[in-house]
Amino acid sequence: MNALNLALFHWINAGNQPTQGVLVVARGFALWAAWLSAGILALALWRRRGERAYLFAVAATAGVTSLVSHGIAMLLNVPRPFVQGLSPAYITHAASGSLPSTHAAVMSMVALAFLLRPGLRALGVVLLALAAATGWARIYVGVHFPIDIAAGFVLGSAMACALALAFRIFHFFALRAGRASGQGPADRSLWRPS
Repeated sequence: MNALNLALFHWINAGNQPTQGVLVVARGFALWAAWLSAGILALALWRRRGERAYLFAVAATAGVTSLVSHGIAMLLNVPRPFVQGLSPAYITHAASGSLPSTHAAVMSMVALAFLLRPGLRALGVVLLALAAATGWARIYVGVHFPIDIAAGFVLGSAMACALALAFRIFHFFALRAGRASGQGPADRSLWRPS
């Protein structure tokens, strides 16, 4: 797997003589796309009142995903490409562990969480495209290997699935509690997908 990882890295990475226009785009995605994703989540929280409980859960899960990703990266302490001398770092970055990519983990978790809700799918497609572009950009600028991005997407997918499962379980028990108290279907709208 290491040979494939290195081959993909050298194919995607800017190398020592990057194309300046591509480098500008890559730096933009590498540094700012996560903030754009956070802005989309915040905008959805403001505009999609019927999805607020779910979106607050997505935001909280994004925080947990970040902590888990950082914890794994600290534990594994895999050196970044620029630390290994495989590429210059075209953005300022600490020499912390690179596996998994926290950007990929959090951004893919948020994107997949949106894709799992019918009322949020259109935004989910945009968020997934941003996550993919950011993954490419962070390899291009020399701060991640392809395996780091892939591992981040796997972690983000697992966290999104855990969130969806937790919401289903909570929905089930909320319905049971509503029926037991005689409140009925009016309470369902908060927890069911729109």
